[in-house]
Amino acid sequence: MSAEPSAAPLAASAPPTDPNRFRALAVIAIAQLMIVLDASIVNLAIPSATEDLGIAPANVQWIVTAYTLAFGGLLLLGGRIADYWGRKRTFQVGLLGFAAASLLGGLAPSEELLIAARALQGAFAALLAPAALALITVTFHEPKERAKAFGVIGAISGGGAAIGLLLGGVLTQYLSWRWCLAVNTPIAIITALAARRFVRESRAEGNTSYDVPGAITATVGLIALVYGFTQAAPDGYQDTANWTEPSTLAWFAVAAVLLVSFVVIETRTANPLLPLRIVLERNRGGAYLAALITGAGLFAMFLFLGLYLQIILQFSPVRAGFAFLPFSMGIILAAGIAANLLPKVGPRPLMVPGLLAGAAGMFWLSRLEPDSSYWTGVLPAMLVMSVGMAFNFIPTASLALHGVQHHDAGVASAVINTSQQVGGSLGTAVMNTVAVTATSAYLATNAALGEAALPAALTHGYTRGFLLGGTLLLVAAVVVLVLVRIGPSAVADEEEPMTPVHLG
Repeated sequence: MSAEPSAAPLAASAPPTDPNRFRALAVIAIAQLMIVLDASIVNLAIPSATEDLGIAPANVQWIVTAYTLAFGGLLLLGGRIADYWGRKRTFQVGLLGFAAASLLGGLAPSEELLIAARALQGAFAALLAPAALALITVTFHEPKERAKAFGVIGAISGGGAAIGLLLGGVLTQYLSWRWCLAVNTPIAIITALAARRFVRESRAEGNTSYDVPGAITATVGLIALVYGFTQAAPDGYQDTANWTEPSTLAWFAVAAVLLVSFVVIETRTANPLLPLRIVLERNRGGAYLAALITGAGLFAMFLFLGLYLQIILQFSPVRAGFAFLPFSMGIILAAGIAANLLPKVGPRPLMVPGLLAGAAGMFWLSRLEPDSSYWTGVLPAMLVMSVGMAFNFIPTASLALHGVQHHDAGVASAVINTSQQVGGSLGTAVMNTVAVTATSAYLATNAALGEAALPAALTHGYTRGFLLGGTLLLVAAVVVLVLVRIGPSAVADEEEPMTPVHLG
């Protein structure tokens, strides 16, 4: 495809200014925060949930991956449902379904029901997330206001994971791990009621039939890919990675066949689930690819730093949660600066330095030792990363939807969420494999030390994960440098659609 459809760009057909737009932003921001929180809030609750429900060590990972698999696998379909069924309606249904699934998880009497509830949360989040971002796009039409709105969403996306860790630690230590799930229920219900009053409905016009074959191949293909990486991870420090196991290779083969089939289907169907014009436009494609790589790299920080703080430095759940708070505050403060700079300098001058700063912070963490201090070894690196990620998240969210036709707003927002979520899911599996393999090698080399070598071995594994994470952020910076070409005039001028350029 070499050109966008002849339809008017998103802003050209925009309705009059909505007087409730900032109230709507507050409602959407609360929903976005719940989505981001839920990816991390259970991390510090896992040990308590495991003991309470008698979950086998091999199944513990599913408390996290059941959510990410359902979320990442269903996002594209959720984006199209939002476009066609109505973004406000999809937003409200997603909130109410998320509330019900959260309550189910909080009351779960067994590991099977808990894991099923987490998957159900992911499914409703896949409706909620693209609807939320699309509503921002169709609610704010003035470039400076839209930049500020994306600044709010970017700050939440970047800092929400750390806030989730803090909240998870507090709820687990002082109430119960069950509240890490059930706390969503009243908040989601209240937010759905507020959306009914303050959020304006919008939907795509014209052809609104669903691409069922595309939905099936994309959803199952993404799930198979993430599951394949999950299966490849070793089960323990005495085991090896399972990359060449027949079951692992079979999942990768299924994923490859289905995802290739999806691309073929999208090129031939009249009304595709993912119009390739969305991802083949050079600048948007660069944003999606960078988001995928960044998600994979950034998960190393939350995953391994949380383990380092609790296992090596012996922080309690609450103290570990508070230890991440500077990251959230740095994101929030820097996001305001980035939102103001975006219309003046454009996305690339913010994204490239931001990703480089994120990589520098990750490499700083790779120098941690078992006796390192939080104040000198962890905190400075965290602050550097927080500023860098804020300068990356805000332009990415805006760039991913810039110039998108009104008909495609929901699916375009789903692609950026899919990129981040699938990247994070793949990153979790790959980082775990790298860390466990490095820890096993360290223990084998220092077998004479026995259990005394374990803290150093674990730290060695975590730091290998940080190194890989930093390398991925460097790759993301190169992707942005090469592919993103629009300047401040394009960001500020929503009347001019961008000319598509094939990636590569």
